[in-house]
Amino acid sequence: MFSQPILHPGLCFTVFLPIVSYTPATSFSHILIIDQTAVMSAASDFSQTPLLEARSLFCERDERVLFSDLDFQVQAGDVMQVQGSNGSGKTTLLRILCGLNSSYEGEIRWQGQDIDENRESFLASLLYIGHRVGVNKILTARENLRWSCALHAPVTDAAIEQALLEVGLAGYADVTCRNMSAGQQQRVSLARLLLSPARLWVLDEPFTTLDVTGVKILEKLLARHAGNGGAVLVTTHHQLDIPCDLRRLNLDAAR
Repeated sequence: MFSQPILHPGLCFTVFLPIVSYTPATSFSHILIIDQTAVMSAASDFSQTPLLEARSLFCERDERVLFSDLDFQVQAGDVMQVQGSNGSGKTTLLRILCGLNSSYEGEIRWQGQDIDENRESFLASLLYIGHRVGVNKILTARENLRWSCALHAPVTDAAIEQALLEVGLAGYADVTCRNMSAGQQQRVSLARLLLSPARLWVLDEPFTTLDVTGVKILEKLLARHAGNGGAVLVTTHHQLDIPCDLRRLNLDAAR
């Protein structure tokens, strides 16, 4: 028995509600190497026009205010860690920004324009990975990635195999995901980062189930994306150690 994918109309990402099965994650075998100096110098050259901007956001749930008068900007080259205690609204905020939750007040702008007037451009530039593992367990790693990428543009088998190599899954392309550990399934999901042309990554607890080596690989992926002109919004309780400027947004202070 497996979960069915839920495809949100108009959005360029897919959310899966999988059956959770946890087994110990194995180590990654391949670590990405990037030039820290190149990342920092590239980030300093980006335009100061915000990619994403939130103005006076307000949201409440069950008559409890999650955040109020919340303002922030995400520039090209930014990695922004959204922090807060359990129940502070981190996932809710990400879902609002991605168009999955309309229960809020305030304004969201993409590249200087209201998001409702610029939605096609925004959605084409967005990759959202939720806190649940976004794979269909009856499919292989290759089939999962081929299917998710087909929502934008087809990718070659060589590109899929290279992405899997970079997240430590060399030789796993044709292994059914239900036969993988939770950590390996998470790596399949994160391989989408290497195959997507999206400029904005919105990631909800992406470090879950990753081992120490896997955490380092993902941190370098985030820094590399920012260094290439992208931007990252990420929720995690993990203490990030990345070779680029890290900004923090604390929702506990936004009530």
